[in-house]
Amino acid sequence: MSTDTSTATMTGAFLPGDGTVDLRATPRPRPGHGQVVLRTRASGICGSDIHYIYNGHIGEGGARYDNVVAGHEPAGEVVEVGPGCKRLKPGDRVAVYHISGCGQCDECARGYFIGCTSEARAAYGWQRDGGHAPYLLAEENTCVPLPEPLTYVDGAFIACGIGTVYEALTRITLSGADRLLVTGLGPVGAAAALVARAFGVRTVYGAEVVPERMEWARSLGLFDEVLDSSAEPLERIGELTDGTGVEAAVDCSGHPAARSLALKALRVRGRLALVGEGGQMTLDVSDDVLHKQIVISGSWVTSVQGMTRLAELLARQELHPERLVSDRFPLAEADHAYKAAAGRAAGKVCLVFED
Repeated sequence: MSTDTSTATMTGAFLPGDGTVDLRATPRPRPGHGQVVLRTRASGICGSDIHYIYNGHIGEGGARYDNVVAGHEPAGEVVEVGPGCKRLKPGDRVAVYHISGCGQCDECARGYFIGCTSEARAAYGWQRDGGHAPYLLAEENTCVPLPEPLTYVDGAFIACGIGTVYEALTRITLSGADRLLVTGLGPVGAAAALVARAFGVRTVYGAEVVPERMEWARSLGLFDEVLDSSAEPLERIGELTDGTGVEAAVDCSGHPAARSLALKALRVRGRLALVGEGGQMTLDVSDDVLHKQIVISGSWVTSVQGMTRLAELLARQELHPERLVSDRFPLAEADHAYKAAAGRAAGKVCLVFED
């Protein structure tokens, strides 16, 4: 399909839910009030796309998939603006917060559209068309300026991937005085190390059980040591910290054993952030939390304001989330991209769009 701006249709990637990608014609969007049209430059594939849509349409309410163009991690260039837009103009580079809210409730007022409970709430790639197409219709208030020198691929991961751990590490007041343990070294876990470095943390340990991901994590140069979670990692953390434990930990896996490791690896008055979705966590409240005076914080994505601050931070320090991408594909190979994300890819998978 042609992607010329004068054409009425374009090709978009849809997810039937049977482990395949359906590339088909879909109308090219036009902006309404308060909306902009973006020429998509990069669109990431998230683990939630794999678990909740690609391998089968599961979940209800906010998790449902409404047979729309997939992809909730886009970044692109503004090509059209609708009436009522006040900030953006054609040519602006933006990343997109992945959910549009009602704009009126308390959570929306705080910029956390993720927490909007209105029927108007719609996630890109879930209930409204997402970034797996040459053009994307976006609400202006979900668009965040993408500063130089960040690339479009950098921008594609700022909201859902990088923003998620940024929010979590901010909530446990991570600083350069801390040693951090990250459990689960997929793209989000690696992003946690990247953000921790931006916060000035000098010592970051990682723990993972999948050999390919351990090897990939080591290759990034973001971790001081990558531990094998199947080989008594708690004992090794004791050795690395002279028996005290780490000041902070973040679990990005959602696995009970990894969460337990992150908790038990903390020193007295340590702080734990939980990011990984699903699963359970078993703990001894007295020994694991009360007597050690541990702070446990749950975190679910960032806000539009947090996303803006994160983009500025990454740009100032010239840190590029793009380094976490292990596989890139054009839209025409979206099926291969999803197979990679669901299987062999150690890091992030991204669709990239050329002129």
